[in-house]
Amino acid sequence: MPAFSVRCAEVVPCPCCGGSLSVIGSRRRKLLEASGQQRSLVVRRLRCVTCRKIHHELPDCIVPYKRYESACVENVVASESEEIVVAADHSTLYRLRSWFRSQTTHWMGCLESIAIRFTLDVAEELSGHSQAAHHRFGRYVGEAAGWLARVVRSVVNSNFWVHTRSAFLSEAH
Repeated sequence: MPAFSVRCAEVVPCPCCGGSLSVIGSRRRKLLEASGQQRSLVVRRLRCVTCRKIHHELPDCIVPYKRYESACVENVVASESEEIVVAADHSTLYRLRSWFRSQTTHWMGCLESIAIRFTLDVAEELSGHSQAAHHRFGRYVGEAAGWLARVVRSVVNSNFWVHTRSAFLSEAH
């Protein structure tokens, strides 16, 4: 399977300390498309010269720790069951929706924090509390296609992404 190399045109600072990032290698990352086809990407590994933490340069099509590309996840969480165009079984669709619901409050807080930090003008929240979870992000990132990628980019690049690796680490007793 051919692999596509990913390289950002922007110079992005370390999300932890703001230091400079230097390339220390790369790794393959598999990604599932809506059709079920698997795509292979080569993403760069970067190390901060200040805090020495390692980061991966992820394109907008990747949601960290998810197998499906961001457009697929967006389709699953924002569509009714009959509108989903992702080749996945029901349990996968259920897990993606559950994961999204579990992250919504955290991401809304992150986006609000980012808006305050950068004194950004944010669209007024629509009245009515019955909005679908993904519509609430619209005031920060817009509701056009690709909104999930914009949420992920903002949260990850601000070092607010919650990862699950700690669930596998044992506690010192």
